[in-house]
Amino acid sequence: MHMTMDELTVGQTGAVKAINAPKQLKRRLMDMGFTKGVGVEVVKMAPMGDPMEVTVRGYHLCLRKAEASVIELR
Repeated sequence: MHMTMDELTVGQTGAVKAINAPKQLKRRLMDMGFTKGVGVEVVKMAPMGDPMEVTVRGYHLCLRKAEASVIELR
């Protein structure tokens, strides 16, 4: 079963398995701290689910649903 980060709800956690995105977006997400094996937690979500606030490596970041959908979790 493949789960992507946009499928998580508030309070759920996961670990990054892969980033399936074009080179530019993949590089940007990796610069933000999303690398293989890193734990992520959804902290807040807008009423319609976009954007979502996550914690990665102790930092709070906001992601659009389209960006979160390319991050595969295990």
